[in-house]
Amino acid sequence: MEHRSGSPAHGPGVVPDVGGCPGGPVDGGAEAGGPGVSGSDPDARWLALLMHAAFFLLLGASLTRFLMRHPGEARTPWIIALSIALAVLYLLGPVLGSRPTPRRLTWLGVLVLVWMVLVVLAPSFAWCAVPLFYTGLRILPPRAALALVALLTVFVVAAQLRLADGFDPNLVLAPPAVAAVATAVFVHMQRQAVRQRELAARQRELIDDLLRTRRELAATERREGTLAERQRLSMEIHDTLAQGLSSQQMLLQAADRTWSADPDAARRHVRTATGIAERNLAEARRFVHDLAPADLAEGGGLEAALHALAARESAQAEGALTVHCHVEGTPHAPLPDRVQSALLRIAQGALANVREHAGATAAGLTLTHLGDRVVLDIGDNGRGFTVEPEGMRGARTVRGHGLPAMRARVRQLGGTLTIESAPGEGTVLSAEVPLTTVPLTTTSEDPP
Repeated sequence: MEHRSGSPAHGPGVVPDVGGCPGGPVDGGAEAGGPGVSGSDPDARWLALLMHAAFFLLLGASLTRFLMRHPGEARTPWIIALSIALAVLYLLGPVLGSRPTPRRLTWLGVLVLVWMVLVVLAPSFAWCAVPLFYTGLRILPPRAALALVALLTVFVVAAQLRLADGFDPNLVLAPPAVAAVATAVFVHMQRQAVRQRELAARQRELIDDLLRTRRELAATERREGTLAERQRLSMEIHDTLAQGLSSQQMLLQAADRTWSADPDAARRHVRTATGIAERNLAEARRFVHDLAPADLAEGGGLEAALHALAARESAQAEGALTVHCHVEGTPHAPLPDRVQSALLRIAQGALANVREHAGATAAGLTLTHLGDRVVLDIGDNGRGFTVEPEGMRGARTVRGHGLPAMRARVRQLGGTLTIESAPGEGTVLSAEVPLTTVPLTTTSEDPP
């Protein structure tokens, strides 16, 4: 039997002396640096090296002590051979992987069995128990791991008592207490590692969701921008180029009909169509660059532009339609550019509808300043029509885009558009725009 040397406090069951290197063979991956530590972490690699060094230092110290205390004994070759076998088995751990496969479990069983034989032959080898604690805790299920820790602790207590001169309660109670603390620390670290991995996974999912949402939002914004630009261009084309082309067509057709009978009148029609074409060209250039309508760009504001529009429509109709313009009230401040542009475009579209569809002989533009809002009324004495109820709008099919464009312009400014009409009684269209910031809303008074 080996003789005890030193105080029992320095025996193999005292984890603070040897437990700073938690675990036996390091298996790479999550186990490379202890529980829950990635093998790619530099600190984990250093910890792995320390664990290896601690195991081999304990094994070497135990073998050296035995050789010093018991030179030339018959069991010495067996002790040396088993020590070498234990070292080789320990080095095989990383080769077998980190998962609890049958081969891995067999390796652990053989490793523990060799150690137990060594402890029976030489109790000082109980020093190597602590790395085996952590090896079992990493590989085995919780209950099996706890059973292995209990078995190793029993061998440590027995070895301590064999090395002691007599019975010492500290040698019986200290190793189980230290083993319990070491196991609790390991389990806590393992659970913390699991929580960290779950948190990292959730963070990655949140980041992926955020990136995906940002991409979807960017795509939606691009689509909305494209649709808004298409709507703007469609309204501009309808209120300017389309109406101008329609007027040119009627004038050129009139010129063609009167070319032989009244050449002077035909030339007037052609000159008028040429003027409309020039104005349309100016309008096209301006709305392509998102500028104000040509009438507003000439100066004088909305009132002057409406008067010019009324005079131009009357001249182009050559007596078939007379358009008057009237302004009521005085604005407290100049109207915003976007309000002026929208009301002018609405007036252009409404007069185009009067010219093409109403069969009217007179029309009027009335601009009313009411302090906190401005109202534009366009009325005619044409044939009128039946205003459809709100619920019938979706079922109606229309050829033109005039009224939808007007509603869109007024809605963008937070205003309302109303129509009053009846068959044979003419039509009055009213666009009311607030001059203070209001939410964009639609009203039940919007025309179909």
